[in-house]
Amino acid sequence: MKFVRFDDDGRAAVGILDEGGRVLRTGLTDMREVIERDGAVQALSAAEPVVGARLLSPLERPGKILCAGINYVSHKDENPAAVFPSVPFFFSKLPTAVVGPDDEIVLPEPTSQVDYEVELAVVVGRRARGLSEEDALRCVFGYTVANDVSARDVQFVDNQITLGKGFDSFCPLGPAIVPAAELPDPQHVTVASYVNGELRQHESTSGMLFPVARLLAFASHHVTLEPGDVITTGTPAGVGTFRSPPDYLRPGDVVEVEVDVIGRMRNPVVAGW
Repeated sequence: MKFVRFDDDGRAAVGILDEGGRVLRTGLTDMREVIERDGAVQALSAAEPVVGARLLSPLERPGKILCAGINYVSHKDENPAAVFPSVPFFFSKLPTAVVGPDDEIVLPEPTSQVDYEVELAVVVGRRARGLSEEDALRCVFGYTVANDVSARDVQFVDNQITLGKGFDSFCPLGPAIVPAAELPDPQHVTVASYVNGELRQHESTSGMLFPVARLLAFASHHVTLEPGDVITTGTPAGVGTFRSPPDYLRPGDVVEVEVDVIGRMRNPVVAGW
């Protein structure tokens, strides 16, 4: 079972994506209602699927988006100068950056050095503070896919990480949320990215420097995690900025990111202002 948000005749609604790829209604309009019910909405599903449902981001405006950086060992392979942190390293993306499947990634300007980063994303299910690593996964509602789109020409100037990664459209989320019960071990899934059909990144989450439970526990000792918050978990080697020569996104490109048990999300790239 997977949870999705979709456009229901001009209004957002929450559905269940069945094994055949059909969207079934739940009667709910806010994914936070699903999170608060801990996913117990199966009985609300209608027998008839929604015809031609257009998927939206599963979360419209997360309260917090905390992103783990430099969290795959393979990062050293593409950037020998990288220095691994001794504890998890986090930065924030802005809620206004969130878009959904098939929405456009808008370049700040056509010559921007904009990059892609596939990431497994955690959706927090309950309020949590001071978690132990052993108990951390109990606060997880589910998992989705994130593309940590990054303007390197902004990010690497005076370490402007939040601004370089916070432009509108720079946080595609989707296509669905898989409940935690159906993904009990987040360290054994595969993340991948494609640009115009070319495989760019492909690695198991077992390659993380800090596993998901460690990331959640560490973050919860600094901030209170709330239902609907999103924690992204880092990206493996293969991003455009470390290719030779660097290969940044251009208008007309199509980026796809996927996690094997969750699904694939597609976003076209367009010129901005």
